[in-house]
Amino acid sequence: MSADNAVETLSWSGCAVTGHLVMIDQTLLPSEVRYLECRDVSTVWEAIKMLRVRGAPAIGIAAAYGFVIGLQSTNHEDEGEYYRVAQQTAEYLASSRPTAVNLFWALNRMQQLCHSLRGELELTEITQKLLEEAQTIHQEDREMCRSIGQFGAKLLGEDVHGVLTHCNAGGLATAEYGTALSVFFTAQDMGKELHVFVDETRPLLQGARLTAWELMQRGIQATLICDSMAAQVMKEGRVHAVVTGADRIAANGDSANKIGTYSVAVLARAHGIPFYVAAPSSTFDLSLESGDQIPIEERQPEEITHGFGRQTAPDGIEVYNPAFDVTPADYIDAIITEKGIIQPVTFENINHILQVL
Repeated sequence: MSADNAVETLSWSGCAVTGHLVMIDQTLLPSEVRYLECRDVSTVWEAIKMLRVRGAPAIGIAAAYGFVIGLQSTNHEDEGEYYRVAQQTAEYLASSRPTAVNLFWALNRMQQLCHSLRGELELTEITQKLLEEAQTIHQEDREMCRSIGQFGAKLLGEDVHGVLTHCNAGGLATAEYGTALSVFFTAQDMGKELHVFVDETRPLLQGARLTAWELMQRGIQATLICDSMAAQVMKEGRVHAVVTGADRIAANGDSANKIGTYSVAVLARAHGIPFYVAAPSSTFDLSLESGDQIPIEERQPEEITHGFGRQTAPDGIEVYNPAFDVTPADYIDAIITEKGIIQPVTFENINHILQVL
């Protein structure tokens, strides 16, 4: 599966004032590929909250389009109402999930453009400009993913054959090639054969349902393992590198990603295996000094006690269900961005790379 025939995670249909967002409902994969039409902002909010769209870059793109949808219901002759709805829409979409920084980054970008055009254009023209901005964010992500893959593939030398990844950081989490999976897809494009070990990624199995599916679509050799099997697979010498994505990266390089990533990083360090994070520059939150300040979403206990509709735990059991954990920068051998490779991961190197044009 090349980029030309890849499944399109997100797309826009129609014009700015009456069009709508179309996305794959990822909760139904891998057994069913169904597209969800988002014609109002509440549907976009629900899709982000319920992981119908997921992955930090894809969430940001969806939010940008959602901002446009929120403005469609306004009176385009009443400037005061238009800007009240713009603020309400941004706040509403921002409440959907707290950890993925791309959500807030995209909404801030849309709001800034919206306010910069106030009084300069007719309101219908502003909505059109906002749609164009959302489409620009979408296209920029495609280009960023390709660039991440080109930089990251260089880290997979001749001695790297077996790699491991956690959760899903592929095309389903972004606009096209993904972040972590872009490294593997680009290596494949260059003629390199990889064997990817895919953590199931409990409790919602993004690795089993999504990453395994994407890799099989590409014809890349993939082996699915339970999260708790990673140590044994590493001990057997099957894994030569680990590549994951990230949902938010602090100024010092501490990286939040799907729960279980920190465990993988600790195991990689124990076995002398390089651990790489692949993420676009928009995933960095330089306002946070360290990962201790990254908000961690806690999700409903039913995801554990009644996974996929079947009860697997006794009634009344106490549950702790954080959706993310934070891997300290000391455990990360390099962060792969669209602007270059940050190695070693330090505050100074992060700032240097992020300033590269």
